Amino acid sequence: MSYEFIAITMFAGMMVLLLTGQRVFAVIGFVGVVAAFLLWGEGGSEMGFASAMKLVKWYPMLTVPMFVFMGYMLSESGIAEDLYKAFHVWMGPINGGLALGTIGLMVIISAMNGLSVAGMAIGATIALPELLRRGYDKVMTTGVVQGGSTLGILIPPSIVLVLYGMIARVPVGQLWLAGVFPGLLMAALMAIYVYVRCRINPSLGPALPAEERRVPTSEKLKLLTAGILPLGIFTLMMWLFLSGIASLVEASAVGAISSALVAWQRGRLTRTLWNDVLQKTLGITCMFMWILIASLCFGAVFDGLGAVKSIERFFLGDLGLEPWQVLVLMQLSFLVMGMFLDDTAMLVIVAPLYIPLVQKLGFDLVWYGVLYTITCQIAYITPPFGYNLFMMRAMAPPGITMRDIYASIWPFVGIMIASLIIIGCFPEIATWLPNNYYSK
Repeated sequence: MSYEFIAITMFAGMMVLLLTGQRVFAVIGFVGVVAAFLLWGEGGSEMGFASAMKLVKWYPMLTVPMFVFMGYMLSESGIAEDLYKAFHVWMGPINGGLALGTIGLMVIISAMNGLSVAGMAIGATIALPELLRRGYDKVMTTGVVQGGSTLGILIPPSIVLVLYGMIARVPVGQLWLAGVFPGLLMAALMAIYVYVRCRINPSLGPALPAEERRVPTSEKLKLLTAGILPLGIFTLMMWLFLSGIASLVEASAVGAISSALVAWQRGRLTRTLWNDVLQKTLGITCMFMWILIASLCFGAVFDGLGAVKSIERFFLGDLGLEPWQVLVLMQLSFLVMGMFLDDTAMLVIVAPLYIPLVQKLGFDLVWYGVLYTITCQIAYITPPFGYNLFMMRAMAPPGITMRDIYASIWPFVGIMIASLIIIGCFPEIATWLPNNYYSK
């Protein structure tokens, strides 16, 4: 049996086992360990254990629980509700203002918690009921929440970009900076879409009644402080890391401790909240670690087979494709997988293949990390099986149907595809900030 055929069998076997509904890390790890044992005997069977030890010794991995803790602490302590009140007061008088405020809320939540599920939960439980109560169009607002929630895996501190950096051996600081402008670009395009649509048809997003606009200036300024502390934590953490004063792990620890102090200062750091945040942090962190252990094992076997060289020869030699055509095919495969898997699972399944191949094709791995993340965002909200679609169905108010959810996302899918094309054609949008910062 040729090495190429073995590699294809491994990959096909993994995809078939995923269809059985088994956990992603169990499938990937099982295929990797069994293939290693069959190929190299007892010595190969140690590859799973070696992968676990490699991960445990991986110092940057400590950032994951720190960032997850920080995000959950800020979210669960009610700070997101305070932020939404501020947007309600300041942007309510504009047609579509609350929807624009929801997009702003999602951007800030993304800077607090690098997971899209956090933005979805907050948007569906806090923003969406209020928008519906105010007479906003349910289809448009459902799309706003779904589209805005995806920004969490692009705007720093994105947990997905941290994991991508670990797997691709790319500095996380460069990835974070690379995600800033693309994330803001998508947020701006979403805001422009909502503003223009509500300007053309004001009934989609009516302004607040006149009596609700009469809020004293002192009260408005007080509400603004709701966003100062979270943004202050984010700014402090990024400044410590990017200035070289603290390492990535040390900066993440500062963020985690600061978030707990903010919750304490606001009188919300209860024993129940503390236990709840720790349990959620532990669950998310363990999930990431299991998936990474399995991915490292699977990747080691794949690399040993020379699968990457075979795929490169097949696409460029046998099929005669150009490098950019191969890149487009890779992104399309992410869209298909995104209908069934979350972003982390997609990354670790194809990382052994795609990341070395991208490097061989001559593309910038930092730039590709942004493209990968945006493609995951598109896959998250694309019917029929987009991950976020079913999360929205589970969290949305009773009046929101699955038909509404499906109908709501197409304008935002279009915005994300446009952003992907723009950043693909103009890589400087992603690479300018990290290149200029690190060159100094």
